[in-house]
Amino acid sequence: MLARMSPEAIEKALPATALNTVDGLGLRKIASGKVRELFDAGDALVMIATDRLSAFDVIMPDGIPGKGVMLTQIALHWFARTASIVPNHILPDQDARMDALGLPPELKPRSMVVRRLKPLAIECVVRGYLAGSGWSSYQKSGSICGHALPPGLRQAEQLPRPLFTPTTKAAVGAHDEPINDAQGAALVGAELYDKVRAISIKLFEFARDAADRAGIILADTKFEFGTDEAGQLFLIDEALTPDSSRYWPKDGYAVGSSPPSYDKQFVRDHLLAIGWEQKPPAPRLPADVIAGTRDRYLTACKDLLAI
Repeated sequence: MLARMSPEAIEKALPATALNTVDGLGLRKIASGKVRELFDAGDALVMIATDRLSAFDVIMPDGIPGKGVMLTQIALHWFARTASIVPNHILPDQDARMDALGLPPELKPRSMVVRRLKPLAIECVVRGYLAGSGWSSYQKSGSICGHALPPGLRQAEQLPRPLFTPTTKAAVGAHDEPINDAQGAALVGAELYDKVRAISIKLFEFARDAADRAGIILADTKFEFGTDEAGQLFLIDEALTPDSSRYWPKDGYAVGSSPPSYDKQFVRDHLLAIGWEQKPPAPRLPADVIAGTRDRYLTACKDLLAI
């Protein structure tokens, strides 16, 4: 396996400029998502996290230097921590596989060689607190994705129990749409839906408790799963990173308002302040917003890797 990097080594490895695209590897590029680029490696796939950043489902013209390195190292940390709950798509002998594929050293910290799997057609969101789109939905209907909630809950309040609130899996530039249990079961099959719901909640509870011991609140998160030809289920893509999760430091948490977070809310707040209409083209990001966002990702990386 590829040795996971210490926070100190990660900080030293961060580039001065953002890597927004990956080309010239001699591998066929299969897909390019909001952050990751996927390459054909024969019996495997190579997933490389760029420094791209999306906000309101639009990719910004400016990346955050080293963001892809930090996301990959956080994901590797959680893949290792949760392997006893569900297997993941990371293949063994990462260093040897990367060397055989000719990956340059500077790309290794942001790369993963993974299994070829069939992704499920849903994204598996688990919510432990009333925030984001869940808070908006509750204000309108008193429920989230068909789950009725008690009246009188306040923003950022802990939910009575973790809620599984899946979404559709939209293409780049489109919005994921919330779905209920019946719609989710129709998309992937009732038996598989019940399985990913149970595993998603178990993963969330494990990470929530681990984060709590480190003074961090895991408010909500998103998982993705895939299956092999035998139907075995694997955790794929990323896991419990600031891009796929909402983390709050406990010392800044208060019910009734939106707590400060480790994620890219700093960028969203800037975009809202300048009145951007949340559709392409996205505006350039000022240097101080880029630097502030990088600092937040680095803080998250150091804190999460300490769990």
